[in-house]
Amino acid sequence: MTIRDQLIGAQTRRQFLQKSAYGVGMLALHALMSEDALAQDNNPLAPRPPHFPGKAKSVIFLFMSGGPSQLDLFDPKPELAKWHGKPLPESLTKGLQLAFVKPNAAVMASPRKFTPAGQSGTPFSELLPHTATCADDIAVLRTLHSEAFNHDPGEMLLMTGHTLLGRPSMGSWVTYGLGSESKDLPGFVVLGSGTGPSAGSNNWSNGFLPSVYQGTRFRSSGDLIPYLSNPAGVDRELQRARLDTIRALNETRLKETGDNEIAARIASYELAFRMQMSAPGLLDFGKESPKTLEAYGINQEPTHAFGVNCLLARKMVEQGVRFVMLQHGSWDDHERIDESLDRNCAITDRPTAALLRDLKQRGLLDSTLVIWGGEFGRTPMSQLNRPDGKPGRDHHPNCFSAWMAGGGIKGGQVIGTTDEFGLRPVEGEVHINDLQATILHCLGFDHTRLTYTHMGRAFRLTDVGGHVVKSLLA
Repeated sequence: MTIRDQLIGAQTRRQFLQKSAYGVGMLALHALMSEDALAQDNNPLAPRPPHFPGKAKSVIFLFMSGGPSQLDLFDPKPELAKWHGKPLPESLTKGLQLAFVKPNAAVMASPRKFTPAGQSGTPFSELLPHTATCADDIAVLRTLHSEAFNHDPGEMLLMTGHTLLGRPSMGSWVTYGLGSESKDLPGFVVLGSGTGPSAGSNNWSNGFLPSVYQGTRFRSSGDLIPYLSNPAGVDRELQRARLDTIRALNETRLKETGDNEIAARIASYELAFRMQMSAPGLLDFGKESPKTLEAYGINQEPTHAFGVNCLLARKMVEQGVRFVMLQHGSWDDHERIDESLDRNCAITDRPTAALLRDLKQRGLLDSTLVIWGGEFGRTPMSQLNRPDGKPGRDHHPNCFSAWMAGGGIKGGQVIGTTDEFGLRPVEGEVHINDLQATILHCLGFDHTRLTYTHMGRAFRLTDVGGHVVKSLLA
């Protein structure tokens, strides 16, 4: 039985019993309603068990939209220095699909120095000195690959498992499968800094899943959510009275139809009411020590905005939020890549490391899966669009890097090997669907069984592919 069947099964059984002409039907209906309390108060976000015990209970996805350069951050290629300014042989680039440059474009070696970090000796770029201090908790994937070499389809493949519009995002699948342990906050929260992702809200859409599983976009200052506060003249008692009336009407209709969207609407109204009290307190950092605020880079630039989001993410998983997406962009460095990488790494490196250390010292890292990555990487060939001679790199989906840490992941290792030019995987190839299957496994799901029936067939996050990367697992 699928999770969807479990959610609506009680409602369909009630419909049958309500329509039964026999007294035993009414007795059975009463027992059913007492047993499951109207499907846990008709709450589609009620916590649910996974397929098997997962080591992770929540996810923080540090989504670096735009395509960070793996060659300058995680995957050193000293061989490129020999080819700098020259094209690679056609035998190496034949069949290579690129978005804007041609395969015979001149090679650009990375000017960045890489240093082994931690006991594991994992090499990190000089641009990531703080993240490097967490090397033994991090598993770097160097051989991710994707079929999508433009941003919109690449982001949707990463977040929804498919390049087409209308599919549920990863956070939606996770909350659909596990529900949420937070009673006063959404199960799936999105926080943003920098420029927005190319695919926009498609990255946190519920797709064809019930709307209660859609990501809720929070702001990191002022009202966390627009219009969360009551207008003048509407106090909490009046708001509660209105919601009670609306809820009674919705519950009557829900009993008649068993429509999941009505249950989602009830849950959303109730959650919004509770959030009016709980959400503003998230931005109260008065209980955080000055040392903690400094570690996250809060109240200083350029780290403040991203640091606030990282601290909010920690506070949210403490309160049971299931999936937090921190989106930061843009890493789409077609030009002036050196300047752009300096800027983006200065913004994100310190708060990212603070988040990992903070989770670990609070005993939360073992149960929180942290992922860092974008929709693809960058080419070893340069892209020169500017007369000032400051080049960038083109999109490169054939092999790129990301990293994982925490719940269920074996840190202090590098997964996969790319060729000496960073063009293709050589060993340990990991498809985007493999990454998704592994994330779900850490949460306790067989990715082939976490399905939802839509348009006559069972859909899943990994579409029709995906294998768990067992070497990643602790």
